[in-house]
Amino acid sequence: MQAFQPEQAKFLLTAIYLPTLGNEHGVTRSVIEAIPADKSDFRPDGISKSALDLASHIVTAEFRFLDGVAAGAFDFTPHPLPESVRTPADLAAWYAENFAPRLARLRQLTGEQLGQIIDFRGRYQMPAVMYLGRMLHHTVHHRGQLSAYLRPMGAKIPAIYGESYDSAAAKQTA
Repeated sequence: MQAFQPEQAKFLLTAIYLPTLGNEHGVTRSVIEAIPADKSDFRPDGISKSALDLASHIVTAEFRFLDGVAAGAFDFTPHPLPESVRTPADLAAWYAENFAPRLARLRQLTGEQLGQIIDFRGRYQMPAVMYLGRMLHHTVHHRGQLSAYLRPMGAKIPAIYGESYDSAAAKQTA
């Protein structure tokens, strides 16, 4: 893929990706917060990740993408969660605390930095800003999986792209 002009890359960041990242972050956090703490080890099948492991994967992958775009290169060194993150509520709080500074770092990037071609594991070579779209697709994919775990765990499904049955019912009772 060829590089963007700097102004095109900056436009994509400011007009498309930053607003979308902010919206999706809130939705993802609400799905993580819906995981019952006493059921965070739930998995629909033996080969599936547990609910907490899947939620952790979503968060750590987002941070890896955001950090890679900001740095102009991806670091695939394992970055385990802090020991303080043991429950879905802990993960949601850690996610919220560490997301905004990463967006602030993206805002500081120049159009040249955003348009720079960077490599992802030898599989993709794209302008840095385009990895934000990959990140969003990755998050939406796994968040969909995680939201499908919630009902069998006895949890309520939050609104994702419009009301869910549970959010509509809560609205009616309020």
